[in-house]
Amino acid sequence: MESLAIAWLLIVALLVILGSGLWIGMSLLAVGWIAMELFTSRPAGMAMVTTIWGASSSWTLTALPMFIWMGEILFRTRLSSDMFHGLAPWMTRVPGRLLHTNVVGCAIFAAVSGSSAATCATIGKMTIPELRRRGYPEGMIVGTLAGAGTLGLLIPPSLIMIVYGVAANVSLAQLFIAGIFPGIMLAALFSGYIVVWALLNKGKVPDEGARPSLRERLAASRSLIPVVLLIAGVLGSIYSGLATATEAAAVGVLGAILLSLAQGSLTWATFRESLLGATRLSCMIALILAGAAFLTLAMGFTGLPRGLAEWIDRLDLSPAMLILMLTIFFVILGCFLDGISMVVLTMAVVLPTIERAGLDLVWFGIFIVLVVEMAQITPPVGFNLFVLQGMTGHQITYIAKVTLPLFLLMCVAVILIYVFPEIAIWLPRQMMGS
Repeated sequence: MESLAIAWLLIVALLVILGSGLWIGMSLLAVGWIAMELFTSRPAGMAMVTTIWGASSSWTLTALPMFIWMGEILFRTRLSSDMFHGLAPWMTRVPGRLLHTNVVGCAIFAAVSGSSAATCATIGKMTIPELRRRGYPEGMIVGTLAGAGTLGLLIPPSLIMIVYGVAANVSLAQLFIAGIFPGIMLAALFSGYIVVWALLNKGKVPDEGARPSLRERLAASRSLIPVVLLIAGVLGSIYSGLATATEAAAVGVLGAILLSLAQGSLTWATFRESLLGATRLSCMIALILAGAAFLTLAMGFTGLPRGLAEWIDRLDLSPAMLILMLTIFFVILGCFLDGISMVVLTMAVVLPTIERAGLDLVWFGIFIVLVVEMAQITPPVGFNLFVLQGMTGHQITYIAKVTLPLFLLMCVAVILIYVFPEIAIWLPRQMMGS
């Protein structure tokens, strides 16, 4: 019970400090310092310095800024807009027509971005004006984009997977491979929802007029070649064993720069903006990771993770009930924290319980990514909701309402990977021999 009391005190302290407007990383450092000062005898200052250095100097983390930079380059050059023109002609025969460009575009861009917000913003810049001009329902434009944007976290490479892999000491290559089938499954669920909605609301889907011939569609597909080459370079180098995730990230950055130069869409201004954008986001994530690492250390000294794990053990939950409780817990936590903070804050407490329950850590990584995706579209701190609010001018409540069906489909995806865990773990076992 003492551990629970400490946990509640630290949670209240974190919420109060976050509510004051302090940066998330600094808030985590502050709560860690409070825990060290009040509940341990170890000097907090020395522990803070060594922990921040250790958390910030991990070799595995070098993949993070590289993948972010690659996404920033694509975001600011013509590569992303070319992708829409290559996809659109293939969607005219499917019920729902061009609404599917939100899902397919996000799925493709996710494979070269790794960020949910970047995926949502990049595809939204292309599709929102075009779909509005053609008369598609606003609710479906915004809802499908908000939901499909979360694919940026699940389809590799994924920033959340990198953070989880570092926190749980799990192979990044295995995590990346494990995300492929669940990512395809979730994209198929989203597209299936669009098809069902379109069949039930035929009058709301605008007529696209003359359908392009196969020759015209193939000609338009040439715009997809650069993005496909980049995806093949990044993921192919990982899955073939030629490169680690970090080295593949460098391949991705180099490929994005060369393709943008070849197209003539990379200027000194866009290069500088992409570098500064990647630096800002990488520094923010590094500060969050450093703060979370110190808080994790502080909780370890207080005995909190062990106490909470013992308390959960005493509940004697079945694996199914444990996963249900964790799903609810992470969705609620996602109302207040971003995905990276959720992962690094909770792993020290959750992982011992997961291992004791006999759950595969690679599978659990995919589960974590799915529930973090759900948190991306839950108010008030759903990052995708913020992105779309800035792009569309709608209220957060409206965007959350039209995104609800996609949120429910994510719940279905969590159930499917629990009932059929091979969806996540079969491919990495085949390819990595584990």
